[in-house]
Amino acid sequence: MNLHDLKPAEGSTKVRKRLGRGTGSGMGGTSTRGHKGAKSRSGYSRKVGFEGGQMPLYRRVPKFGFKNPNKVTFKVINLDLLQSLADSYSTSTVDVAFLQLHGLLSSKDKVKVLGRGELNASVEVHAHAFSASATEAIEKAGGKAVVL
Repeated sequence: MNLHDLKPAEGSTKVRKRLGRGTGSGMGGTSTRGHKGAKSRSGYSRKVGFEGGQMPLYRRVPKFGFKNPNKVTFKVINLDLLQSLADSYSTSTVDVAFLQLHGLLSSKDKVKVLGRGELNASVEVHAHAFSASATEAIEKAGGKAVVL
C-alpha cells in the first residue's frame, strides 16, 4: 500500500450535483428549483412560522390565561419524610440547609411542611410554611415548628 493507493471507503462519498450547467446535465434550466415562486428565487429564506400565506398556527389559536409573576411555589416535605430523615441521620434540627445537603431541594426552593404520615421524633423544623396539621403533629411529638 502506498499514498497514491489510498481512497475513501466504498459508499462514503457522493458526487455533488452540478446545477445550472446546461440541459444535457438534467439539472440545467431551473436548476432543480421548479418553476417560479419565492422558493425558486435567489436570496429566499422562509420566515419562522410562515405557512405559505395561510393564517399561521400561532395566529389561529386564541390566547388565554395568565402567569402570575408574584406566585410563590413551595417544595413539599411531609411528616413521614421528616421521620425517616430523623431516623437515618439522628438529627434534632431539620432546616433548609440540611435538606439541600441531602439533595431534597435546590438553593432557591421554598419549603412547606405538610401533615401526611406520622412523626414520633422530637425535631426542630425550620421551613417557610407549615400546614396546621403538620404544626400540631410536630409540637405533639415534642418538637418545634419555626417559620423562616
